[in-house]
Amino acid sequence: MSYYTYILTNKNNSVFYIGVTNNIIARTYQHKSKEQESFTAKYNINKLVYFEEYGEIEEAIIREKKLKRWNKDWKVELIEKMNPNWDDLYKKSNQ
Repeated sequence: MSYYTYILTNKNNSVFYIGVTNNIIARTYQHKSKEQESFTAKYNINKLVYFEEYGEIEEAIIREKKLKRWNKDWKVELIEKMNPNWDDLYKKSNQ
């Protein structure tokens, strides 16, 4: 099984949410559909712009915690290395 650390943002790329999941497609869909009242729903954070895949949940959680401590500039640099156009990777994975 794979586990993912991921970053979502809003349409202006100004607010970030970092999470962990074992199903990146389903979890991103939950954020997009605003199934729960949450931080991501409140701030319309539903664009998947970055993810990393891990074989162990512990690795993904450690990475999530590390990324949450990073400053915004570091997060932007990380995202732009993988996704320079800030495309919604959820849309690309469903084409």
